[in-house]
Amino acid sequence: MEKVTALNKKIRVILVTDGDKVAQQAVENIGSSLGLRCISASGGNPTPIGGKKIVELLKTVPRDPVLVMFDDKGREEKAEGERALEYVANHPDIEVLGAVAVASNTHCIHGVHADACIDCQGHVIDSSVDKKGEIKKKNACDCEPVITGDTVDVLNDVEVPVIIGVGDIGKMDKHDDLSRGAPITRKAIEEILERSGIDYVR
Repeated sequence: MEKVTALNKKIRVILVTDGDKVAQQAVENIGSSLGLRCISASGGNPTPIGGKKIVELLKTVPRDPVLVMFDDKGREEKAEGERALEYVANHPDIEVLGAVAVASNTHCIHGVHADACIDCQGHVIDSSVDKKGEIKKKNACDCEPVITGDTVDVLNDVEVPVIIGVGDIGKMDKHDDLSRGAPITRKAIEEILERSGIDYVR
């Protein structure tokens, strides 16, 4: 991992579209185990701080990449989490490596196309998954996975090189349980790092 200094052009981040207590603990633990930094203050349901504050905190980290959480607390419209994500992703000092797009049962949303998904068994697949991490039946028009969740639509409006879809972080009927190290979420983050060509603690 590289040390962040004034000479670095941008701070590299991975966006995570979940931030409740379980998700926060999972993301923090995964970050620690992979040698990544995490903005813990971005955890919350909904996201408790704005994008400007998150960027300020990102500029204090000793090294990157950094995991940042965003959560709209089930809101269908663009709320705190999506507004903060949009600000961070569009900031000139930030480089977004990818996003972990988290499925939920929120209705009346478009969803976002994912480059791949991790199902509840830990397999990298080219099909959509639901909140439980189970594979959703493909429609005839489905050419790539689509993740529907309360904080994912904004990913359509920002530049994100890699989007990996998962079920509910730290849950998925215990397949992603914290006691197991949240293996599904960890795999999604590892997939983003690998596709970005970044070495990490294995």
